[in-house]
Amino acid sequence: MHSGLNLIGGEWAPGSSGATFRRRNPARPGDVIGEFPESSAADVAEAVSGAAEGARIWAATHAEKRADVLEAAARWLESRADELVVELVREEGKTRAEAAMEISRTPRNLRFYAAEAVRINGESYPAADGGVVYTRREPVGVVGAITPWNFPLNIPSRKIGPALAAGNAVVFKPSPVTPLLAQRLVEALLAGGLPPQVIALVHGGAEAGAALAADERVAAVTFTGSNATGRAVHAAAGPTRRAQLEMGGKNPVVVLDDADLERATQIIVKGAFGLSGQACTGTSRVIAHRAVHDELLDRVARAAEARVVGDGLRDGVDMGPLAAGFQMEKFLGYVRIGEEEGAKLTTGGRRLHGEGHFVRPAVFEGVTPDMRIAREEIFGPVLAFQRASGFDEAAELANGTRYGLSAGIVTRDLDRALEFARRSESGLVKVNQPTSGMAMTVPFGGLKESGTQTFKEQAGPSMMLFYTQEKSVYISPS
Repeated sequence: MHSGLNLIGGEWAPGSSGATFRRRNPARPGDVIGEFPESSAADVAEAVSGAAEGARIWAATHAEKRADVLEAAARWLESRADELVVELVREEGKTRAEAAMEISRTPRNLRFYAAEAVRINGESYPAADGGVVYTRREPVGVVGAITPWNFPLNIPSRKIGPALAAGNAVVFKPSPVTPLLAQRLVEALLAGGLPPQVIALVHGGAEAGAALAADERVAAVTFTGSNATGRAVHAAAGPTRRAQLEMGGKNPVVVLDDADLERATQIIVKGAFGLSGQACTGTSRVIAHRAVHDELLDRVARAAEARVVGDGLRDGVDMGPLAAGFQMEKFLGYVRIGEEEGAKLTTGGRRLHGEGHFVRPAVFEGVTPDMRIAREEIFGPVLAFQRASGFDEAAELANGTRYGLSAGIVTRDLDRALEFARRSESGLVKVNQPTSGMAMTVPFGGLKESGTQTFKEQAGPSMMLFYTQEKSVYISPS
């Protein structure tokens, strides 16, 4: 069993209250991953104080040195890839293949932002008096990073990487569902040469997250998680501090009457049931043209029934457990809601026998826009089928939600694909691809209630704008 610690002021230490929590393997809850501090508001305040000192050190560090640290951290992660894959499967519940993908992607994220560190630049402008006018991009100071459990290395690396590249210090509050992987990321950065005062790690739950968001010494808060928590973070940050939020989605795939149904089935199943349905960009709705609806439903239901559910470390498993007991209860609750509201459960929707948090993926048909399973983010393997009479109705149904994170369409018609991309009220549009997955080099962020619209990007070079502030300098000849 791993004994976790906070990193505060450059020192590893238990929480001040002495309270701890245990993280267990969701496939085998008797397997205790580790024990970690349940951090208090006092721990967070101390962590911010230490990071404020670290911010001055790191801001004065040359960009090439900052890049070197991120590059070295990437190498550290790669050198331990095999053991990290096993730890990720045990802690979060991914399959081995899904874990390997995340472990390989995280070093690439760090390298991408290592390159951005040396590209931070301002602009110059003509001056009327023959002098110089230019802008500087400077670090904001202390960044608070509050991250979810479903991608415990990939998402934090896309927040902490650019924050450090820009010269900021970071207070990192990971989800209590995946504390060990968070600690591994911090260990990688320290092994890469990051001064320990520049990053703080505070484990724990809601109290620690709320304290970090509310601390006025934290210049910018970056958050990925639920809509309700994101709203609370945004309110705590207020109008004078920066907040970057990614708050989930209710992502549709539109399947038109000309679609290749075998390919459409593969796209839907990967988006809906990959990562056990626990991805913010995962597919939760299928809007099928009436001409193909019934055959597509049958194909998807049979594919769902064929999913091999089990411990992700076992060969042949393609869907692991839900990450925690509360996730399983939420899944089962939404299955009951769907049936009570009149949708037909075509397949799945039950818990599997055994000690782990294993469930069969659920497919509903006869879903109408007013039903909760068509409107609310479930964050689990629940797929709602809706029928559309044609392209216009399908596009309208796709947009008929308060979220706007990801949307997809499956069609052979380029004109209708481009029209869907134009009309879609989502920050990410996928044509003949799953709604999940994106390139780290491309801007990513949601529309409507899926994210803040001032600083919505969660990937790509535009991320650096959130972690830097602009200063204009005027110089006249003496």
